[in-house]
Amino acid sequence: MKIYNSATHTKEEFVPHEPGKVSMYTCGPTVYHFAHIGNLRSYIMEDVLEKLLRYAGYDVTRVMNITDVGHLASDADTGEDKMLKGAQREHKTVMEIAQFYTDAFFADCKKLNIKYPDVVQPATGMIGDYIKVISSLIDRGYAYFAGGNVYFDTSKLEKYYVFNDHDEEDLAVGVREGVEEDANKRNKNDFVLWFTKSKFEDQALKWDSPWGVGYPGWHIECSCISMKYLGEHLDIHCGGIDNAFPHHTNEIAQSEAYLGHPWCKYWVHIHHLNTNSGKMSKSKGEFLTVSLLEEKGYDPLVYRFFCLQSHYRKGLVFSWENLDNAKAAYDKLVARVAALSGEGTVDEGAVERFKNDFLEAVGNDLNTSLGVTALYDVLKAGVNDATKRATLDSFDQVLGLELLSHADALKAQQAAPVEGAEEIEALIAKRLEAKRAKNWAEADAIRDQLRAMGVEIKDGKDGTTWTRI
Repeated sequence: MKIYNSATHTKEEFVPHEPGKVSMYTCGPTVYHFAHIGNLRSYIMEDVLEKLLRYAGYDVTRVMNITDVGHLASDADTGEDKMLKGAQREHKTVMEIAQFYTDAFFADCKKLNIKYPDVVQPATGMIGDYIKVISSLIDRGYAYFAGGNVYFDTSKLEKYYVFNDHDEEDLAVGVREGVEEDANKRNKNDFVLWFTKSKFEDQALKWDSPWGVGYPGWHIECSCISMKYLGEHLDIHCGGIDNAFPHHTNEIAQSEAYLGHPWCKYWVHIHHLNTNSGKMSKSKGEFLTVSLLEEKGYDPLVYRFFCLQSHYRKGLVFSWENLDNAKAAYDKLVARVAALSGEGTVDEGAVERFKNDFLEAVGNDLNTSLGVTALYDVLKAGVNDATKRATLDSFDQVLGLELLSHADALKAQQAAPVEGAEEIEALIAKRLEAKRAKNWAEADAIRDQLRAMGVEIKDGKDGTTWTRI
């Protein structure tokens, strides 16, 4: 397998720290609101990566955090606590909000066929670990206490900006327009490890610490959760491209300062889902959720298929027209699979050759569009239907499109007697007679009658077909 490493800006051969085993960490959601489909693109692609690694024979352990404290609105060290903001919006406690939106997030993941991680750790359950690591960083001279908070001292690092070649003097941490400067920091790019001077009089979640009552900064959470469950050497860290700086940059700084050696070898960043007006975000009001897709009649797996048709390192433009195109392609694909008889003996040798080609294609930096192409190549291949079904089922262990189950459901639906079919067919036959007699008024009236019954008809060269609407 080859994978593009954001830390080196090159595509590299994947070699895990321990042969045959992969430790994988994916940044989880901040559970103050529903996840929008832009957020979920990252989780879909991370899911494919995990499943591909398992498909290739690796023993994978994937850990995900749930951010239920410490994530401020700017993604740096300023602004409102996102969890408190959600609680105030809905007049609930922070933990009620956290539980509700955690459940909602994993419900969306299930609909998108995203595997539940091996370990899911809420940030609030690791306070002792944060205090231990922060205390060690202070003892080693990498952190300091000032103005009521504990800060990481980035001046002690040989290199802070890992993912981009920024000018150290020109760029401050989390540099975003309108971000106020923290006078307590020794250096502009230092970041908070522990807050004891809350920005809100009624901060909901806070704990005792050696530095006073407070709560952890966002960045320290992922480092400690990863090290607790995956040890001192992490193979793959995933997340959205917007997390590369400052979040992942700060994770590397504090983790390697604490451990005293390199921490994570491969960094995988998924690019944004955009609309025609730019990046999708909750703050801009373009709040498209899985539930909204369902309300509009889309199977969530159509959105997964839509994402797989593009490369994860490219921005993907969402529009309803683009989603409609994906739905049409997905439905046709399912129909073609449903047309396979499944008869005959599976040619195991052919399946193995297909699998090797698939691994080579998708294993080249998670090229899911080639993975989708491979599905069509199998359907066109000169092997029997049983071999085709077995191969498609194998590929679907990675792509997660549930092709065979959807195809079997479609075949069952087509075979089942349709309520009212005889009446509908009789009306269509009566309309045909009216047309032959050039009685256009009666023919139009029958069409209107069928539409009122919830039936849409379509005239073609092979006769008239009908569907429920």
